[in-house]
Amino acid sequence: MAAPVKPLRTMVPPQELLPDVLPTDRLNNRGMATRELRDELRKISNVGNVFTVLGAVTVSFGAVAIAGYLHTWWAYLGAFVLMARGHVGLNILAHEAAHRLLFSNRSVNDFVGRWILGYPTYQAMLAYRRAHFAHHRDEMGPEEPDLSLYSGYPVPPDSWRRKLRRDATGISAYKNFRSLARAARKGAREAHQILAVHAVMIGVSVLVARPLMYVIWIVSWSSVWRVSNRLRSIAEHGGLIRSKDRRLTTHVIAQSPIARFWMVPYNTGWHLAHHVDMGVPWRNLPRLHKELVDSGWVVEELEYPTYRAFWRAACSGDVKQPDVEGAGSGQSSMLSF
Repeated sequence: MAAPVKPLRTMVPPQELLPDVLPTDRLNNRGMATRELRDELRKISNVGNVFTVLGAVTVSFGAVAIAGYLHTWWAYLGAFVLMARGHVGLNILAHEAAHRLLFSNRSVNDFVGRWILGYPTYQAMLAYRRAHFAHHRDEMGPEEPDLSLYSGYPVPPDSWRRKLRRDATGISAYKNFRSLARAARKGAREAHQILAVHAVMIGVSVLVARPLMYVIWIVSWSSVWRVSNRLRSIAEHGGLIRSKDRRLTTHVIAQSPIARFWMVPYNTGWHLAHHVDMGVPWRNLPRLHKELVDSGWVVEELEYPTYRAFWRAACSGDVKQPDVEGAGSGQSSMLSF
């Protein structure tokens, strides 16, 4: 007698978890807030974001500066670990600037997003903006820049371990740096600007006789931050499909204090709300998410209780490859030129 066939798994929510309750008096048929509420949700806190940026810079640059000042092995080790959070903060705030939501003045927004947040952490913000808006226009569509990153989940545990091992050992980072070098050779202005910023950072670390400060910066980005970035990215869109219904393109995961500090600060974990209306600044995403829940559009059963629960589901053996239209480059949009 043949063994029973195990059902193939998918990460796409079943139809019964997608109630058709929109529009309401507060949300339109896509989940976006109606005019008066939308105007309120889209307000940018310029003063608040000044302190937010200063905090992110303090955590990142401050960590390596203190390590250089103390100049002990345990200080450098601590900076290496803390920079996993430091790079996350800089990248996510640069993402906010890419959406033109960090400061209402566009020149200030782009200057801070590029030179203070993006370039020190190897993000070509202007090029990233172009690729990232393609992601928002049609998630998992033919122009999706990270289609190969998101598709194919759940994956077998051995495949999951290989992916994380490539991130942890610098293999994934090497591909990004190779892309940066190739763009610089072709004369891409933003690539030259990134290299100039890092030449200054290297120069400062050598000038103060602490070259290990820059070593910690780049090695942490190339290893622990790469792992963190994959874990977060897959938790946002892994294994989902092309659809106008954002509940089929973006996961919902409960937010814990630890996750919000280390991996999804600045409310980026309320990612479905961000994709419902990418014009809502980070401070107001929890409020929009609450509106989606209160309307009955996002039901409790749609939410993973923790990130660990999601990752267990993402590497759970039998794979059902979702039907995806088009093809993706597989190159992270972070360094796309």
